[in-house]
Amino acid sequence: MQVGISQLVAPELGMAEFFKQAAAAGYEVVELCMKREGELTPQTADADLKRIVELSRQHKLPIVSMCHSHCTGNLLDSGEAQKRSIAETEAGLRAAKALGARCTLHTLGRLNKDLFYDDAYRNGVASLKKLAKSAKKLDVAIAVEFVWNGFLFSPLEMKGFLDKVKSAHIGFYFDPGNMAVFQFPQHWARVLGKHIKMMHLKDWKGNALNGTWPALLQGSVDYAAINRELKRAGYDGPMISEVGASQAPWDETARAIRAIMSM
Repeated sequence: MQVGISQLVAPELGMAEFFKQAAAAGYEVVELCMKREGELTPQTADADLKRIVELSRQHKLPIVSMCHSHCTGNLLDSGEAQKRSIAETEAGLRAAKALGARCTLHTLGRLNKDLFYDDAYRNGVASLKKLAKSAKKLDVAIAVEFVWNGFLFSPLEMKGFLDKVKSAHIGFYFDPGNMAVFQFPQHWARVLGKHIKMMHLKDWKGNALNGTWPALLQGSVDYAAINRELKRAGYDGPMISEVGASQAPWDETARAIRAIMSM
């Protein structure tokens, strides 16, 4: 396993400063974020992608993952909206390949009053089946994360959804801090098992209606139980911090991740 940090925790930092601070804090790998505007977008030129790769080499921080859900529309929709989202996601996959990342994070999209759950489910499966071809060709996975969008709200439903896609390049992005709000993350780790491609680390303190994400090891997440299920599933990939500096200094979080790994 490797100790990682996501660019999600520091959206205010430029790319060079993010790499510099991550290296200084003791991280071993990083996750970058594609946005609508900035240094990494679906339109970023090859030369600029190479400059990011050079930063990675300079600081000895391999890029293992990329979030591209913030600029890829809605894979749960249909028609032109779905086509546009698929095209933007494919652009993200190509950028991830150029950066050396083998996995990308996607949150699929969102429901609305006119987009019914059953239609969104069918659209999501269809979108990922199309994207699976590009993901396989590029050898870059798409990992679906459970988030608070009212969709795929149980581990069994998430597994059934991914099983319908039937692709080794479409899997699950495990973040225990997200499901700890309502459920027990180790249950998700067991049920999703071999589907897990990558993982964030957050903790959770409180209940579903009144809580917060504290520093790692300061909440209710049972990391030892999670580790047992991850070992059972064969996951030995990175544990990537999504803990902001306002919750804990980056170096403290890196040490906490190492402590979690040893459980």
